[in-house]
Amino acid sequence: MVRLFRDLIGLEVIRETAGATWFRLGTDAELHVYADADPDHAFFTTGPVVGLRVDDVGATRARLEADGLEILTEIERTDAAAWCHFRGPDGTVLEIIGPARR
Repeated sequence: MVRLFRDLIGLEVIRETAGATWFRLGTDAELHVYADADPDHAFFTTGPVVGLRVDDVGATRARLEADGLEILTEIERTDAAAWCHFRGPDGTVLEIIGPARR
């Protein structure tokens, strides 16, 4: 997949680590590719995981959970962002991502 996106499609690589590569898709969009053996993303079982930008990850996660959706991860944070993963009604793994709020 990395070769496809980097060499054939020509996406800009913005970060690489052992087992992961991040590509720029635009001014505020990225595509992340993780190795099959990456334990932090083993729950990515349904293909590409779409990250949906929200204003408040905590409030959105609470609404998803209250509606009965399966929450797959706790809220993770950096200084700049917060995110978590959940399973949509059709079984697809999705992510919500937004500003780092406490």
